[in-house]
Amino acid sequence: MRLVLEKRERKSQLMTVLVPLFSFIISLLIGALVLLFSKVNPLEAYGAMFKGAFGTTRRIQYTIVESLPLLLCGLSVGVAFRLRFWNIGAEGQYVWGAIGVTWVIQFWKFLPSPMLLPIGLVVGMIFGAIWAGVPGTLKAIWSVDETLTTLMLNYVAIGIAEYLYIKAWKAPLGNLGTPEFPESTYFISVWGKVHAGVYIALALVVILWFVLYKTRWGFELNMIGKNPQAARYQGVSIKRNIILAMLVSGAIAGLAGSINTTAIAHRLTKGVNSGYGFTGIIIAWMSNLNPFASILVALVMASLTTGADALQIAMKLPESMGEVLQGLVLLPLLAGSIFNEYKLIVLHKEAV
Repeated sequence: MRLVLEKRERKSQLMTVLVPLFSFIISLLIGALVLLFSKVNPLEAYGAMFKGAFGTTRRIQYTIVESLPLLLCGLSVGVAFRLRFWNIGAEGQYVWGAIGVTWVIQFWKFLPSPMLLPIGLVVGMIFGAIWAGVPGTLKAIWSVDETLTTLMLNYVAIGIAEYLYIKAWKAPLGNLGTPEFPESTYFISVWGKVHAGVYIALALVVILWFVLYKTRWGFELNMIGKNPQAARYQGVSIKRNIILAMLVSGAIAGLAGSINTTAIAHRLTKGVNSGYGFTGIIIAWMSNLNPFASILVALVMASLTTGADALQIAMKLPESMGEVLQGLVLLPLLAGSIFNEYKLIVLHKEAV
C-alpha cells in the first residue's frame, strides 16, 4: 500500500475553502510551538494579540488601517497570479507609488491644492504600473523568468527611494525624509483613525471581482493560468495579457503606496518598504485569489501586526514575533495548496 497524488479532473470548490482554513489552523499550531520554545503560554499570547488588535475601538481602527495596504497588495499580486505570473515585486511597485505621489505633492506647485491628492494617486499608479510592466514585457517577449526580475527590482526601487528621502528630496531641516505634505492632501477621516482610503479599497474589490469573474478579460486570464496551450488555440494573446495584467497589478500596488503615504506617513521617509507587498502574496494565496475573501485575510494578517505590540508589552516578547507568526502562515498554505489541484489516493499492492 502506498500514497500517491492524482491530478483532479476539475478543481474542488470544497478544497478551495478547506485548504486555507486548515493551513491557517496548522500555522497557529506551529506558532504555538514557537511560543512554547520562547517560554510563553500560547493561549495567553494569542489572547494578548487578539486584545491588542481588537480589544478597543481605537485598536480596531488601527487594525483596519493596517489592513488597507495589505488588501490592496493582495489584490495586486492576485491579478498576476491568475495567469500564473509570479509577481514577487509588489513591494517595489508599492514603493514607486509612494515616490510618485510624493513627487506630485512636493513639486507640482502649479496645480490647485485640491488637485494634488487625486493627481498624485494617479501618478503613483502609473509609476507602479511602469515598474511592473518591465518584468511583464521581459516575460512576454523574451520569456525571462519573472520571479527573479520582479524580486530584484524590489531592491532597486527601495534604493531609489532611500536616495530620494535621504538626499535629493530631503527636507532642509528636521527629521529624515521629505518635507511633510500639506494638510489639504491628507485623506479625510471616516471613523477615528480609519481614513477615506477604505472606500477606494472596497470599491476596487467590487470592480476586480466583476472584471475577473464576469468579463471576457477575466475569463482569458483564468484560461491562460489553467492551460496556456488551450488559450492559444482559442486565439487568446498570451503576450498581450501578460503585459496588461502586470500593468494592472503594478497600478494597484502603486495605489497602495500612494494611499498609505498620503494617509499615514504624510511624507516619503524611512519605512516606506514596510513589507506590505510581500505579505500581499500570503493574502492572495490564502484568499484563493478571490477579491472578497482578501478582505478577511487582510484583516487577519493586519491583526498579527497590530497584536504584536501586545506581545511586546504584556508577554515581554520582541515585536518581530508578529512577523514570525505571519511568515508561519505561508508555509502550511504553500504545502496545502497542492490539494487544490491534486487528491491523495491509496494504492494497494496487487497480489503477484
